[in-house]
Amino acid sequence: MSLRLFLAIPVPPEIAARLSALETDVPGASWRQPEHFHLTLRFIGEVDEATARDIDLELGRIVAAPFEISLRSTGSFGGKEPSALWAGVDAPPDLARLARACETAVRNAGLAPESRKYTPHVTLAYLRGTLDDEVAPYLQDTADFRTEAFWVDHFCMYSSRMTKAGSHYVEEAVYPLIG
Repeated sequence: MSLRLFLAIPVPPEIAARLSALETDVPGASWRQPEHFHLTLRFIGEVDEATARDIDLELGRIVAAPFEISLRSTGSFGGKEPSALWAGVDAPPDLARLARACETAVRNAGLAPESRKYTPHVTLAYLRGTLDDEVAPYLQDTADFRTEAFWVDHFCMYSSRMTKAGSHYVEEAVYPLIG
């Protein structure tokens, strides 16, 4: 059996509520449910159970201290035909160090390095058939979005399963930050 995995920081409910309030009428937008909001540290993809156990073992070796982050502004991925809307992160160096530690752990478990540059964000909506000029008013209206800071004292390994209703995430493991 294989698992589709990713590593992420869950978004606290009060922050998720603020993100949900950003939902508005953007053509082609499929808005994420509050329980799906997370800050991805590393997408892993499909792995077998033995590899998942190896990844879990390596992640358990990460030593990092808790830190604060906040969310700010919005943006989109995809250029002239954007594929997603996101909230940005006021990212302290601690977040980059944690993402690098996760990358190292995954590589130590035998997976290939991530080819994309790490861009911390929380996905708000996926877009389909949307043009950049249709997204521009939304980005302008939400440019001043800010949240209060919140503590990151753990991260999680999630599995993602596709259902008829969309993706369903399952928390597979929790890794406390106690360094």
